Amino acid sequence: MTDTFLTRAGYEKLLKDLEPLKKQKIQLSQDIAEAREKGDLKENAEYHSAKEKLGEVMSRIAKIQDKLQNAKIIDEIKIPRGQVSIGCKVTVEDSNGDQMTYILVGEDESDPSEGRISVFSPLAQGLLGKKEGDTVEVSLPVGPRTFKIISAQPAI
Repeated sequence: MTDTFLTRAGYEKLLKDLEPLKKQKIQLSQDIAEAREKGDLKENAEYHSAKEKLGEVMSRIAKIQDKLQNAKIIDEIKIPRGQVSIGCKVTVEDSNGDQMTYILVGEDESDPSEGRISVFSPLAQGLLGKKEGDTVEVSLPVGPRTFKIISAQPAI
């Protein structure tokens, strides 16, 4: 698994999300044991349902644990000022003079409706490493667009 970039809040959220899944795993294991006691497993819908749900829960637990194990916490101290990087708030201006502001975050914390975009998005990829005042052409799904970087400051 590759590194998972997370804010401290994102890391804590994953830890919090893990707890109910662990409890659900215990409950489903108990449900499976009870269903086994009822006899013939071939026609035992409760058993098969619980076993399927347990597999789904265990898969979700494994994914979260993997993300936590490979997490790289975005630290404000390490975010350069004036340069676009993960954890920064960047304001860009397009060729029409429209300004947009985004916070560059890891995949798991992206929410475009809140202005939080993944560093793996085409826009972020085109901006990463650039500095305030730079003009860049970015290949987007709608075609190439030109942006001027107005500001890039730590946001975390």
